[in-house]
Amino acid sequence: MDELMADGGKAPDLLSLSRDTLADLPEAVIRPSYSLDQLTPGIVHIGLGNFHRAHQAWYLHRLMQQGKALDWAIIGAGVRPADAAQRERLLAQDCLTTLIELDPSGKAAEVTGAMIDFLPVESDNAALIAQMADPAIRIVSLTVTEGGYFLDAATGGFDAAHPDMQHDAAYPQTPRTAFGAMIAALRLRRDAGHGPFTGQSCDNLQGNGKILRQTVASLARLSDPEFADWIDAHCSFPDAMVDCIVPATGPSEIALVQTFGISDAAPVTHENFRQWVIEDDFCAGRPPWEDVGVTMTDKVDVFEAMKIRILNGGHQIIADPAEIIGVETIATAMAHPLIRGFLHKVVTEEIAPHVAPVPGMTPQNYLSLIDRRFSNPEIKDTTRRVAFDGSSRHPGFLIPSIRDGLAKGTPVTGLALASALWARYCQGTREDGTPIAPNDPNWDDLQATARRARTEPNAWLEMRHIYGDLAQRHEFAASFSTWLDMIYDHGVEQTLRTYLEQ
Repeated sequence: MDELMADGGKAPDLLSLSRDTLADLPEAVIRPSYSLDQLTPGIVHIGLGNFHRAHQAWYLHRLMQQGKALDWAIIGAGVRPADAAQRERLLAQDCLTTLIELDPSGKAAEVTGAMIDFLPVESDNAALIAQMADPAIRIVSLTVTEGGYFLDAATGGFDAAHPDMQHDAAYPQTPRTAFGAMIAALRLRRDAGHGPFTGQSCDNLQGNGKILRQTVASLARLSDPEFADWIDAHCSFPDAMVDCIVPATGPSEIALVQTFGISDAAPVTHENFRQWVIEDDFCAGRPPWEDVGVTMTDKVDVFEAMKIRILNGGHQIIADPAEIIGVETIATAMAHPLIRGFLHKVVTEEIAPHVAPVPGMTPQNYLSLIDRRFSNPEIKDTTRRVAFDGSSRHPGFLIPSIRDGLAKGTPVTGLALASALWARYCQGTREDGTPIAPNDPNWDDLQATARRARTEPNAWLEMRHIYGDLAQRHEFAASFSTWLDMIYDHGVEQTLRTYLEQ
């Protein structure tokens, strides 16, 4: 029976995505020109979500389309029980992915084949350790979210007291975490004389390579200081900046891929923009990333600062007020003049002054670029997704600009308003009275603190693991308190209007 499309028409006969059906895909769908049988593994990627498949795996696929990097295929892995469902979906379609580019001028589909396997998800990570110990694996890459690196939010140092870190230090052969598994595999490689691999973070953290090194080496040092020294001396952890807007997959994305004649249980939609800037520090070799547009440089930090401060920080600036007033997508938030104005004023006056230009791009031009990207109506990126895990994202993306502003005497009032909006968001209800479902790993604590802050605003800033000493910085704390009171007394839109009129 023909399936109905979302607009009520008939969907074409659907091909179930697999190696066997690649040749039968519609002509408009780009597919691998390389033989999947010729691929051999070189990379294990941990945390195989949509972003990885639209970004790192796509760049590798593009190299393979040129006949290059055929010995750098990806083996997927996960360390959370929920990853098992993703494994089942992808293995059922031979680890192929349909990428759908969403552009106002039209949509395009491409099937990628750079991934060739997905390891079993096990509590002791035995299969993952064994695969990473294979000398054919020369890079272990990760997308484990900004909050996944076991950092002390107040200091940025390693959180040695975390129960998972304590477990992996006590039981290094049966670790719970990706980092414990990396250490176990590196020990096997050293003992067998196979040498190290490169650890490559693909998460939105400034200095992500240094942070990954800190987590791996510090965890190893808890149980074996000598081996931690070996890791520090022999492994490489390049810094990288990654960028592509990739929404979550839901029923609409499943329906969209069917309009191309494909049945794909895990399609990925993405914008028509990608950027990857990598420090060229790979101890065991690497694919020729530069041949497909990756920027290899020893100055990743300036690219990171621009992207993390303006794009990722900008996402937090618009997502929280949009959620509170019931605006569901980022593009719709950008169509709201007060929210869009808020983004532009805060970035221009309070963030951009602390961001250096990069080759070919000033901070103000970058703001114009992300305005266009955020406003793309084809990208159904939800404000809820963007607002997720504010307890990691605000410290990583916005609070550094607050500290720079206070140190240099530039305004911080708009950034104080962004913090007040986050506090109001974590209170747990929208202005129309509908509940905001938990949206942070620390939601219960955040909600309790947000409700206390309704009458004691400084309670919010006294979360030292997030704000450090900012509760004692009178200029910022007073501005935060004023905005929070105004949000509750007069609503989000009037508060934004007041800020924009200043």
